[in-house]
Amino acid sequence: MRRIITITLVVVLGLCFAALAFADSVTKKEVIAKVKEATTMITKEGQDAAFKEINNKKGKFVWKDTYVFVFDLEGTLVAHPFTPHNIGNNQINFRDKSDPPRQPVKAMVDLAKGKGEGWVKYMWYKPREKTLSQKISYINRVPGQNLLVGAGIYE
Repeated sequence: MRRIITITLVVVLGLCFAALAFADSVTKKEVIAKVKEATTMITKEGQDAAFKEINNKKGKFVWKDTYVFVFDLEGTLVAHPFTPHNIGNNQINFRDKSDPPRQPVKAMVDLAKGKGEGWVKYMWYKPREKTLSQKISYINRVPGQNLLVGAGIYE
């Protein structure tokens, strides 16, 4: 009887830990919603107000294990909550650590200029863990502006 209780307890605790891990992971649906919200904020409130909020590590565009970022359509980073030192730097030729290396910023720009929205896969560092991970980001072009907004999911 003790053995059954112990096994049951271990299974229940395992399920609780799994639920906590999934609760901290963002979904594709949430990513799309936040990107569209940031896009709307840029359009309605202007770049200054939107970028201030997007750059805020404790703002509404940083949630669970991800965040919103913005590039112009030349590949220059214009808003990012975790790498403010890179804002203003053109990253169009940046290559990730995939094998073979990918050019994620170029892919994002090409997607924004073409279809206007979609997903881009690449390797990127998790902001709180500083570990290199597979990431897929949803990209959306800001209507009438030379900007794309993105956010991603770490796989």
